[in-house]
Amino acid sequence: MTDTTKPSAGTAPDAAPGGPAAAAVQDGLPTPRRYWAASVIMLGISLAVLDSTIANVALPTISHDLGIDPADSVWIVNAYSVALVVMLLPLSSLAERVGFRRMFTMGLGLFTVASLGCALADSLFTLTLARIFQGVGAASLMCMFGGLVRHIYPHAKLGRGISVNATTVAIMSVLGPTLGSAILSVAAWPWIFAVNVPLGILGMFWVRFLPDVPRTDTPFDAISALLNMLTLGVFIIGVDKLVADPVKGVGLIAISLVAGYFLVRRASRQTAPLAPVDLLRLQPIAYAVAASACTFAAQMASYVSLPFFFQTVLGRPALQVGMLMAAWPIGTAIIAPLAGRLSDRYSAATLSGVGAAAMGIGLLVMTLLPHDVGNTAIMVTMFVCGMGFGFFQTPNNRSMIGSAPRSRSGAIGGLQATTRVFGQSCGTALVATAFGLTATHGQSLALILGAVCAAAAVLVNTVRFKAVPAGARS
Repeated sequence: MTDTTKPSAGTAPDAAPGGPAAAAVQDGLPTPRRYWAASVIMLGISLAVLDSTIANVALPTISHDLGIDPADSVWIVNAYSVALVVMLLPLSSLAERVGFRRMFTMGLGLFTVASLGCALADSLFTLTLARIFQGVGAASLMCMFGGLVRHIYPHAKLGRGISVNATTVAIMSVLGPTLGSAILSVAAWPWIFAVNVPLGILGMFWVRFLPDVPRTDTPFDAISALLNMLTLGVFIIGVDKLVADPVKGVGLIAISLVAGYFLVRRASRQTAPLAPVDLLRLQPIAYAVAASACTFAAQMASYVSLPFFFQTVLGRPALQVGMLMAAWPIGTAIIAPLAGRLSDRYSAATLSGVGAAAMGIGLLVMTLLPHDVGNTAIMVTMFVCGMGFGFFQTPNNRSMIGSAPRSRSGAIGGLQATTRVFGQSCGTALVATAFGLTATHGQSLALILGAVCAAAAVLVNTVRFKAVPAGARS
């Protein structure tokens, strides 16, 4: 597919040296600037992904040192996640107005300062507050990864660029808990946040290599931003409350649905809305979003339930869980480069369908493994699931990002990130539901529900293959 979209009359170039007008229409960045820009994106991904996982292993230590209840310490993680998801779309819309490079710089700066605030925190309140600001900084970075890749790589190499991002995510997912444990073994818990500071400062010297992306001069829609925060933030909190307080959980979800209705209604009357429902009218994007939500729900349902499954069903000690879990992202990291190259040549519907099918089959096989199975068989099954996930992710993201007009690069980046986080939130809710239905077999049921989500992604890709014209499938 060749993107022939021109910047609209209402856009202005991102102020930067190097010929912004020419950069707006050129097919990717020239080398070596392309490599430097890609390295900035990899750094941003690394920081955002690491801090979504590295804090988990430190929660018991933080609870003890700050003298707080372990249940309350969960908000150290939740505060980051909620801030991240509610700010993705508003910040992606704001980036289209202030400039991608400027937004990335502000986000990286906020993330770095907030990381220092986390390291200096001396109470649950100050740490949670710093984590909220850290989540906003991470959202400022994550909302632009997809859009920036669109401008960094030439169209013929777009799939390879996306595979680099996917590989970075997979590697950082492996390193997060491991790095957190390593830091805690030699230093106090504040250092798991302090390590971000020198990396953030280093990244400030690289942002000048980012592409010059056209800006829009239309006003920022603050009302839609507020409705978006209510829709997504209240929904996640409501899902979290479903098991402990079903009435409150259902009430919060109902509020989020009402806010979502008015958000979509408002967006449907706008040309380039904050909630990019206009992009969902493009078939390749609509199918890619649906498939992505299903697959990330399957991935998160698996990630949350597998540690319980390994320990309570297969009888593995806690020390082995990390090793067994690592096989999944390793499989994703290995297959992502191949998936990237293939996605530049073959249909995203075919490649993503095969990947989702492999992932679903792997999850079903996991539930059928005997109790006395060896660790090698478990890791092979996890490796297959990871390869399937990686084989799905890159072609599907390429289809989503590559099908959007260049003038809507910020919106498609925000939509991609929001879809991922929303799918993961639904996957977590499925685990809570499975555990609520049956305490004895909840772990296995959660994996089966994950496989059902993967099967739904296969179905979406089957329909996509038939519905989307061959020239627009990739």
